[in-house]
Amino acid sequence: MISGSDKLRTLKQLLRDKAGNFGILTAIAVPVLAAAAGMAIDITNMSLSHSELQEATDSAALATATALANGTATTTTAKDLASNFIVGQMSNYLAGETDTTNSLKAGINTQITKTTDSLGNAGYSVVVSASYPMLVNGLTRLLGQSSMNIAASSTSTSGASPDVQKNALSMYFVLDRSGSMDEATNTVNAEQPTTTYTYSCTTTNSHGKKVTSTCTGTQANYYTKMQSLKIATSDLAAQLNSADPNMMYVRTGADSYNSVAQTPTSLAWGTTEVTTYVNNLTSSGTTNSAPAFTAAVDALTKPSTSPGLTNEQLLHKNKSGVINPTMYIVFMTDGDNNQPNADANTKIQCDKARSNSIHVYTIAFMAPANGQALLKYCATTTSDYFTPQSAADLLAAFKTIGAQASKQITLLTK
Repeated sequence: MISGSDKLRTLKQLLRDKAGNFGILTAIAVPVLAAAAGMAIDITNMSLSHSELQEATDSAALATATALANGTATTTTAKDLASNFIVGQMSNYLAGETDTTNSLKAGINTQITKTTDSLGNAGYSVVVSASYPMLVNGLTRLLGQSSMNIAASSTSTSGASPDVQKNALSMYFVLDRSGSMDEATNTVNAEQPTTTYTYSCTTTNSHGKKVTSTCTGTQANYYTKMQSLKIATSDLAAQLNSADPNMMYVRTGADSYNSVAQTPTSLAWGTTEVTTYVNNLTSSGTTNSAPAFTAAVDALTKPSTSPGLTNEQLLHKNKSGVINPTMYIVFMTDGDNNQPNADANTKIQCDKARSNSIHVYTIAFMAPANGQALLKYCATTTSDYFTPQSAADLLAAFKTIGAQASKQITLLTK
């Protein structure tokens, strides 16, 4: 039988014995540190996912409010419109994640409030909220958490009250069409994921003799930079069309460039001519952005016959009553200027655009350092400068530009 004093002595010896403590602490600490690292990764992914969802709800709320105002949607169909808009935009980020997409569909809620002013004009307030669970990585699961909730909400208003008016915009695209735009991105063409090719090979004929033949193989088919640009521009145009279906407030034009500026498509109401122009672009030659950028600035600042108004301001005033439309340039390149003084001359025009309150978005699409530096200089703010490294990134950049520009075409109190 062990006495009480023996028990006490044994306990004291156990407490004084530190052998193996490091191993025990390590065994405890490693899972904790791993889980913390996983959590840090997921928090970063959560922030990015929230931005993507916020952009989607912003666009959905704006599109739905606009559709209600112009009569292309009813309070019954508008909810489906908002839901489909969010799912369509988020499909770029949730491709292949069927369960997450289904959760997103279930997590979309649209509330529509109809109001009537003193003159009987209808107005609408649209609140679109959406959420879905983002699956976490294996390290974070060590903490017992399997997902993080991503949620966003946006509000947009519209109406026909004479006490409100819409803003307007003129947007000019300056797009690189040099030979490098034919290069492939790392994004597989969704419509035609593979292509076939032929090659010389040796086969054995029916007599057992080896002969030279032509064989056929398949390989992944990647979007070219030019194909990506066409898709992204069409998507941006669709956003503007949704915000201005009657072509009352949006004017667009475009010029493309290689070693020289190409024949532009002039500023016109809506986006039809710009979309056609971009879809017909082909890639060739070297790079000099200065002449095309100059054409954009000149088009947006061209004086009118009315003192104190540019031609764009006068055209908007005559059609919609908006005197000060927002002016935009969307400037894209995938390379460096390689013509004498091209960078310097482009910067002069970027400064001129800035002094004329023209908002410049720049997209350095898989561009090298010098091209990035030029476009970073020309962007109105750092948030207006994009550096997409894939076709998906380019589409996301143009979506962001489209969403921000479309917000200008909202009903504002006079």
